Amino acid sequence: MNSFCSPSAQAACQLPVGASQRRGPLRAGERVQLSDERGHLNVICLAPGGHFHTHKGYLAHDHIIGRPDGSRVTGSQGRQYLVFRPLLSNFIQSMPRGAAVVYPKDAGQIVTMADIFPGARVVEAGVGSGALSIALLRAVGDHGYLHSIERREEFADIARGNVQSLFGQAHPAWRVTLGDLQEQVLKHEAPGSIDRVVLDMLAPWECLEAIAEVLVPGGVWISYVATVTQLSRTAQAICADRRFTEPQAWESMVRGWHLEGLAVRPEHRMVAHTGFLLLTRRFADGAGPLVSVGQKKAFADEDLQAWNAIETTRRPTSGRKLRRAARAAAEGTGLMQDEQRSGD
Repeated sequence: MNSFCSPSAQAACQLPVGASQRRGPLRAGERVQLSDERGHLNVICLAPGGHFHTHKGYLAHDHIIGRPDGSRVTGSQGRQYLVFRPLLSNFIQSMPRGAAVVYPKDAGQIVTMADIFPGARVVEAGVGSGALSIALLRAVGDHGYLHSIERREEFADIARGNVQSLFGQAHPAWRVTLGDLQEQVLKHEAPGSIDRVVLDMLAPWECLEAIAEVLVPGGVWISYVATVTQLSRTAQAICADRRFTEPQAWESMVRGWHLEGLAVRPEHRMVAHTGFLLLTRRFADGAGPLVSVGQKKAFADEDLQAWNAIETTRRPTSGRKLRRAARAAAEGTGLMQDEQRSGD
């Protein structure tokens, strides 16, 4: 079979799960996004005989079903709408939710920075409403494996519904288990069988032993945490364990731009802090972190006597400079200008 299928031969191609939902005319049961002249967005689920009502008339679903994606339709009182299938980012922001979601700006970085590749075996804990699960399923593909572990059954049910709504069916690579990560991952996954671990939970440091057990050498553990306290405790636990590389941590902020003719400027509002991402990798058994020569200190930061001018790399002030400063203060002259002239 050719790797490329023409539109007339698409029926003979084995498309990935969900791909058929993104192509062809708009169908009953699909979610579509309506935008009016003012840019207001509404997401509806198409149903034969259904209507979308506003204070300016209604729009019959039958006028949308069967049309191509990106069509323009007119309501009962002449109001016009553009109809598109929602992008993944639109779907995540409008889907039903029981818990806070991982937004696209963070989900995209998780997939990229953790190198979630097609066919990867991934364990996720903290399913929430399924936003991150959707991004991970798209990354691992039909032949990958995503094992999502969630404590609360009502959250798992919401996530299942959202995943099925987006892909049009249950995803073959997805497995959902109720319970705690520490117990369930050791029960269902063999040691050294998981390529990536993605956590969105309150206490990631409590799962360190289980993660180290199932993660392959070189595997990636990435955590999404909301507070500095969670970030610090997780990083300290990772460093103390010595089976993982030194963790990297960051946050991202996204600011849109207003584009209208020559009026090009930053938007007044932006998506700022949502959470921190913390990433580390598993050492092979018997390996460990390298000791950097010259950086090891014989004292702790809590040792106040160690905070002297030499240890903090502050340049000592010479007696000559102190005498000059005293003279300048007594004379009321500008010491900074004098220093610049002298070149000290």
